[in-house]
Amino acid sequence: MTSWTTASPRRFARREWGPLFWTLRAALVRDKWRAVPMTIGAVCLTSVFQIVQNTHWGFQPVQNLGSVKAVDPLWLALLRTPLSLFVPALDLPVWGALAQILLVFGIAEICIGWWRTLLIGYVATLAGTTFARIGLSLGPDHPFGLPVTDRVVNDTGPSAAVVGLAIYVCWRYRAYVTGALVILVMIGEVLVKDNLAGKEHLAAIAAVMVVCVVRAKWGPPRSRAPLGRRTPPPPRPGPPRPRPRPGRPRSRGGA
Repeated sequence: MTSWTTASPRRFARREWGPLFWTLRAALVRDKWRAVPMTIGAVCLTSVFQIVQNTHWGFQPVQNLGSVKAVDPLWLALLRTPLSLFVPALDLPVWGALAQILLVFGIAEICIGWWRTLLIGYVATLAGTTFARIGLSLGPDHPFGLPVTDRVVNDTGPSAAVVGLAIYVCWRYRAYVTGALVILVMIGEVLVKDNLAGKEHLAAIAAVMVVCVVRAKWGPPRSRAPLGRRTPPPPRPGPPRPRPRPGRPRSRGGA
């Protein structure tokens, strides 16, 4: 009984997180910080935005570049959405946003590549931004509706992108239990704290799940091999060198 209870969690952990762990370990051991250049750039950009927006001269320029509100015109919201991922929310500690980017963006960059990480993150964030407009049109009495006061809520930060990337990486590496736990936590967030951010996270999950379904149906076969930076192939061995021909033995006697 003891051996079964000890081996069972190990088998589960190996099956659930083994391929993901070994992919991350191989990339970090081989390349170290060079394995996540986009993630480091995102952390630096978020830090710069945080410093600038907390100055008297920089607050409004940062808002003009990356602040998204449901009251804004749609074209302006779409234009600001890419940078809104890296503008920290004003009512939350910045270290939370930096930790989310460093951890989840870093894992995703190694596993699916930098441009897929940005694409999935943008899709998830855009889904949340679009849902805010739909929720306001539904009204506060609808289960998925939003109050009128959410029209002016500053909708920035990487949280929707982080949730979407977590779901996509879990699907990509078949960590289904972990992905289900992420979804349950987000549902619990909405039940406990019914706010705009929680419902946007559910919209991000729904959008990324649609991407997973489309990818599974019409994309190439799914593999657990990393799609990020690849290990260069070993150099091919050259042609064998010809062995030196033995010369004539010299005589020790005189001529």
